[in-house]
Amino acid sequence: MNKLLVSPSPHIHTRTSTASLMRDVVIALLPAVIVSVLFYGWSELMILGVSVVSCILLEYLITRFLLKGKNTVCDWSAAVTGVLLALNLPATSPWWMVLIGAVVAIGVAKMTFGGLGQNLFNPALVGRVFLLISFPAAMTDWSATKGFISGVDASSGATPLGIVKEGGIEALGNVDYLNMLFMNIGGSAGELSAIAIILGFIYLLARRVIRPHITLSIWATVFVFSGIMWLVNPAEYTDPVFNLLTGGILLGSVFMATDYVTSPMSAKGGIIFGVGIGLITMLIRYFGSFPEGMSFAILIMNSTVPLINKFCKSKKYGRA
Repeated sequence: MNKLLVSPSPHIHTRTSTASLMRDVVIALLPAVIVSVLFYGWSELMILGVSVVSCILLEYLITRFLLKGKNTVCDWSAAVTGVLLALNLPATSPWWMVLIGAVVAIGVAKMTFGGLGQNLFNPALVGRVFLLISFPAAMTDWSATKGFISGVDASSGATPLGIVKEGGIEALGNVDYLNMLFMNIGGSAGELSAIAIILGFIYLLARRVIRPHITLSIWATVFVFSGIMWLVNPAEYTDPVFNLLTGGILLGSVFMATDYVTSPMSAKGGIIFGVGIGLITMLIRYFGSFPEGMSFAILIMNSTVPLINKFCKSKKYGRA
């Protein structure tokens, strides 16, 4: 017997689903994943495996035995969190630390709020920041690991942002921007190649998974703010290109700031959101104790999203 379903308009028919959107995000992350595995080798594969499997298993167990709800593992959101968490960790991270990060990301930041669509903060970033605060030595260990590319091993030592924070611009020396664009070796696995992240950004735009206003507003804010500071005192403040290509600016602005659940619904709200992330990131980089501020900036702005949505209300359907 066929049932006639009656519901208020508008009626939107589309093949797009949460699972298809999340699969597109995983595909967009593949260039960054491939580059990180090639340069960091088996250690990075271990981190990716532990992170993804832990996130998926934890979400299944919590949904099945605690929330007693419908299985949500097949929507791929847990897999996306696992990949992002892995790309936000050093390649030297021990397996048990990755597991703790997954527990915090899925168990605390996501499922405690009720699961996908109800969490206030980006789960992967909550896991990363928790690990950074709890295990600062391990989270800033940039020791070299053997990769799969013959004759090329990831370099060890402080990241470019760490060098500037500790010794100033003079300690940085000459900056090879071309190398930073293609293979900025050092830092978290997802920070290795700017080109890999940009390719993922182009894919997400082409598939209409995300809109560009949040990402571009972050980039523009970082560029303008750091450009002004650099023009005022180039001996103390790093230039705009350096700030865009180092740290987690690209990874965070493309894959985490644009998260549907934790970002504003309107274009105007997204721009405000992006400007706030860019400003907070640069304030932490220039004046804070941490060399990097992207994770903190996104989480801080996540908390403002309900207010931004109230301030930037979308027009009601059918009204000019």
